[in-house]
Amino acid sequence: MQSGISASQELKAALGSLITSSSQRGLLATIQNETIVPGATIPSSSSSFKSDLSNLESHVTPNAALYILLRRADSLSSPDKSLVAVTYVPNAAPVRQKMLFASTRLTLVRELGGEHFPESVFTTEASELTAQGWEKHLAHEAESNPLTAEEQSLQDIKEAEALESRGTRGQGLAQGGRIAIRADGDITGALQALGEGGDNLVQLRMDGATETLQLVSSSTATPSTLASQIDTKEPRYAFYRHDDPAASIVFISTCPSAAKIRERMLYAASRGNVVSLAQNDAGLKVARKLEATNPDEVTEQVIRDEFKVEEVVKKEGFAKPKRPGRR
Repeated sequence: MQSGISASQELKAALGSLITSSSQRGLLATIQNETIVPGATIPSSSSSFKSDLSNLESHVTPNAALYILLRRADSLSSPDKSLVAVTYVPNAAPVRQKMLFASTRLTLVRELGGEHFPESVFTTEASELTAQGWEKHLAHEAESNPLTAEEQSLQDIKEAEALESRGTRGQGLAQGGRIAIRADGDITGALQALGEGGDNLVQLRMDGATETLQLVSSSTATPSTLASQIDTKEPRYAFYRHDDPAASIVFISTCPSAAKIRERMLYAASRGNVVSLAQNDAGLKVARKLEATNPDEVTEQVIRDEFKVEEVVKKEGFAKPKRPGRR
């Protein structure tokens, strides 16, 4: 999944300034109009790399992806000018943004000069961009045999390409989504029962190894207990029959913070086909679609508000004007 995005000349110039500067610890970059452009510079306020990580705090937000280029040596006057390329992709960032930043990691390093970046880091948590978080990162690296920056980037891109284009055998879902996947045979029956007045909550999961959609459970829930019944550690697809007069079906996709990037890609790429299965094979009419990071975001108020909007529109929209009275 090559993104077709390139680094701007402004970013290359900013990188040159970072390498020769005696006061800058790092440089931020983002993607705008299909181009990687420079953002704010990160000053150095201490004599160590880890201490300077505190200067990132005001720039790292929980819902926007970011590239962070950091000078690795403790002393900025050190002859070691090597950099670390950090790709920060928080779980709450838009799905397309997540995939775009992940698939452009190699482009960033390649166009800015791979010789400058002996290390590349991918993170989804702001806490990992702190002195304590970096210590954990170093400990993890010491225990494993890490890939080079280019190898890791290529692996990310290959996995994303596979999710974009690979079809599978078995019960294929409709092709409206990004990929074709397999679905266990008992899913259709559970969804049909949902639509016919049986249990009002059906939960599904994707098995990452086989890319097969599996039935997790069929149960009963209320708007207030719905969130507590959805797994908090593993991504889920859920179909919920609301208690409104129309018995409306709500599709809920959750992808907790602990999920790996490949899981997030797989669930995002498969979402459309899961809805197609429910509508085309099980005969459900999905009235609402909700996407959340953690299940506790799907509160009773969120569910109620989704249908409250519809009630207001039906009540106020296209009101027939009153007939004028006689003079």
